[in-house]
Amino acid sequence: MPLNRRNFLGRSAVTGAGVALAGGAAAGSAQAAEGAEGAAGRRRERRYSFTVMGTTDLHGNVFNWDYFTDAEFDDKAHNDVGLAKISTLVERVRAEKGRENTLLIDAGDTIQGTQLSYYYAKVDPITARRGPVHPMAQAMNAIGYDAAALGNHEFNYGIPVLRKFEEQCDFPLLGANALDAKTLRPAFPPYSMHRLRTPCGRDVKVAVLGLTNPGIALWDKQNVQGKMTFPGLEEQSAKYVPRLRSMGADVVIVSAHSGSSGTSSYGDQLPYVENAAGLVAEQVPGIDAILVGHAHTEIPEYRVKNRSTGKDVVLSEPLKWGQRLTLFDFELVFVRGRWSVEKVSAKVLNSNTVPEDPKITDLLVDEHRKVVAYVNQVIGTSTAAMSSAEGPVKDVPIIDLINHVQVETVKAALAGTAYAALPVLSQASCFSRTAAIPAGEVTIRDAAGLYPFENTLEARLVTGAQLKDYLEYSAKYYVQTAPGGVVDPAKLTNADGTPDYNYDAVYGLAYDVDIAQPKGSRIVNLSFGGRPVDPAAEFVLAVNNYRASGGGNFPHVPQAKQLWANSDEIRNTIISWVKAKGTVDPARFASVDWRLTRDGVPVF
Repeated sequence: MPLNRRNFLGRSAVTGAGVALAGGAAAGSAQAAEGAEGAAGRRRERRYSFTVMGTTDLHGNVFNWDYFTDAEFDDKAHNDVGLAKISTLVERVRAEKGRENTLLIDAGDTIQGTQLSYYYAKVDPITARRGPVHPMAQAMNAIGYDAAALGNHEFNYGIPVLRKFEEQCDFPLLGANALDAKTLRPAFPPYSMHRLRTPCGRDVKVAVLGLTNPGIALWDKQNVQGKMTFPGLEEQSAKYVPRLRSMGADVVIVSAHSGSSGTSSYGDQLPYVENAAGLVAEQVPGIDAILVGHAHTEIPEYRVKNRSTGKDVVLSEPLKWGQRLTLFDFELVFVRGRWSVEKVSAKVLNSNTVPEDPKITDLLVDEHRKVVAYVNQVIGTSTAAMSSAEGPVKDVPIIDLINHVQVETVKAALAGTAYAALPVLSQASCFSRTAAIPAGEVTIRDAAGLYPFENTLEARLVTGAQLKDYLEYSAKYYVQTAPGGVVDPAKLTNADGTPDYNYDAVYGLAYDVDIAQPKGSRIVNLSFGGRPVDPAAEFVLAVNNYRASGGGNFPHVPQAKQLWANSDEIRNTIISWVKAKGTVDPARFASVDWRLTRDGVPVF
């Protein structure tokens, strides 16, 4: 099935060009009416206000529920999550503003992130013959979304799952910078056009331009290589915004799955900026507001002055998982025969202030119960409880479990090959500080909680010198801390905003991380098998596909020779390992091989 199939050609004709033609006719008739009104019409100043609501990074959250803890979601700030909560907020806004004076859009990362979304991608897949309708499609259709941009995680399960989800949605999935790799034509509708009826005799035409993240080319390389390409947000905005204005758009809103910081986690591996929303606002004239996604931060309102026009562009990013709903309030005035934006403001609403909408919970209660039953299946037992709480600062058994499974899997895969005799090492991160394996029965949700991402496993060939560079890069995660004095573990990590998932420990080596030293000079006493690591020695590194593709911009590994790759998620590999072993015994795989020090003195 070609990428620019009916879903693009048909939908873009309806939501884009077709509406624009109708808008042109409406503009002509409205201008004629304006002329007929004469002096009386000119004396009367016409105004119109409307609201655009926005969500982003929903990540498969419908219910206010944590499938890993099997309990209602909660965090330190007592946030709530899910589309059922968002639905209540949306209906209240519509009741206040008038539904006809509102739009509802999303900025991407919709179908990955919870066991609910995983279940309907892999266990009872929506792509099966007579398969189910994705819960996120059902919920968003019921709430009445008008458009959504593509997020990078939309591609995690492959293009067929994404296309099926697109087919099930009653609203367009937008991606002006998601192009067919062969034709370089849009693989999804670039934009949608929406007409708001006003009491003033002239409709307001609102264009929504959707932009996704260029990092997809790296992060989901195995799913998109040779099929799609993802140019920069700035260049595609510069292409489409003038076109939308020429088609009669009175208001242009960008829904961008791209943060506002102007930085990239992948360094210079791609010529396009990962978090480019602020750059788009600054560089491309003609944009009124940008719904920001991807960064998982809360930005109620952020103003960027456009370099060409001097006008403010209003940006807003609602917090992830349905924790917040953005409201863009637009005030327009009719001057010189057309609507002009006079004022834009933004704010966010907190979903923990409202109950779940029973319309949504009743709609999907059966799907929710199926997934709860699935994740509570017992797959084995553990001889001891394990927790990831100290994983960012200590070598803990629960992270060793991930690494041990990865090492055993790679060793088995390379058996009988030319690389079978090489030592196998493994990298892993503390993806969640709340992951835990209980003593006693172990369920799917326990094992799945160790690995919330859809990463797959690879084996790469690296040298001792490259491993030293890799570990030095990883150790920038720690805040430089002088010797002596009490150490607060809460203030040791995430230096320069480095997330937990971009700190890797390497299993199979022994080393110290001296956090008293500057970045680049922290790895000391690096050894393998009790001996210093030979810089020229060769090792096999079991590594996830995100890191192997350049995620986090770690050195050497993306260019290293690939010896083997698996298509199954690491999460499933862990679940299968627990099922096969029956019993998880930390004594068989856990050891303290790395530690934090200051001038050679252990921190803990």
